Amino acid sequence: MHSENQLPKAKLERGPFVTQQVSDALWVELDDPATADLYQIAIGAYAPLKGFLDETDYLAVCSTMHLASGEPWPLPITLAVDEKTASSIQLGENVLLVDKRQTIRGQMTITSIYRPNLLREAEWIYHTTSPSHPGVHYLLNRHPVYLGGPVQVNRLPDSTFDGLLWRPDQVRQAIKDRGWRRIVGFQTRNPIHRAHEYIQKSALETMDGLLIHPLIGPTKDDDIPAPVRIATYREVIRHWYREDRVLLAAYTGAMRYAGPREAVLHALVRHNYGCTHFIVGRDHGGVGHFYDPYDAHRIFQEFSPEELGITPLFFEDAFFCRQCQTMTTAKGCPHSEDAWVRLSGSEVRRRLQNGERIPCEIMRPEVVRILQQYYHSTFQD
Repeated sequence: MHSENQLPKAKLERGPFVTQQVSDALWVELDDPATADLYQIAIGAYAPLKGFLDETDYLAVCSTMHLASGEPWPLPITLAVDEKTASSIQLGENVLLVDKRQTIRGQMTITSIYRPNLLREAEWIYHTTSPSHPGVHYLLNRHPVYLGGPVQVNRLPDSTFDGLLWRPDQVRQAIKDRGWRRIVGFQTRNPIHRAHEYIQKSALETMDGLLIHPLIGPTKDDDIPAPVRIATYREVIRHWYREDRVLLAAYTGAMRYAGPREAVLHALVRHNYGCTHFIVGRDHGGVGHFYDPYDAHRIFQEFSPEELGITPLFFEDAFFCRQCQTMTTAKGCPHSEDAWVRLSGSEVRRRLQNGERIPCEIMRPEVVRILQQYYHSTFQD
């Protein structure tokens, strides 16, 4: 029997998005983020997208955060190739899509071949052209030509996350089976800590269920590996959540660190997974000091909940107050910052690497033990 907070083991069978392989077709190799994007398109996580963006949709998304059809979409989902590959492809041609291991993942019908202005794209999407931004660095080191067109998939990615890799339609069915009508989604790429827990449970007070939906796709090299993060989520849910009110599933999309625009993408994805509400925290989707901590809140003013199909729930930075003796935020706490217990992510990582104590007000001891094991094996061997 599976726990109530987990979906039963997924069967990655051939589905309606599967196509037959095309013989004698040109092969186009996808990097890890593009492979992740292909999967999101195929399973409907990126609905209404049917493929990688053509030039018209690309320019519309970059400049207006909408597709040419008018539907909201904040980030360009594109496939980059080198000039030699682009010169060998004709419009209307079918190409095979392979991953870095040369495994055929699907096929694509080419409807657009174009050369983007990458610096302009960086300014539009990331509001900076600095190569120290991980998203900009990735963008400026991609190939210079984009291919657009609809895709089909004939092989789903392998996963070590048994029981967590579920398509949107399967999560929606699980929500229906539980009778939930108001569901709040939570996105994270970090180990779960007490501030996360406070925000999730605060939102859950007015909801029927919570979808904890951690991102396990490509991230920065220095991010804590997905298996370690997944272990922290499972441990906290086991001890500190009502299992009949929580679902844990994996989101295999790539992290772009696009700040406010990425927050909108995350909301749209969770709408596709059946959520009616979505938690937007401090510096959602951000990295370093490239964005104001609450830019991700303000960007939602450019959309209506009806347009997005999901209602954002905005939360400020949470902390433990020694005088309140509870988790809270600046909205509810009357005390000075001297009473607040909080640590930056970099300080938490430094302490873990050096074997120093992490206060229980910051992280559950169960989570700390998992992270200490990881850091000990990584940095002490």
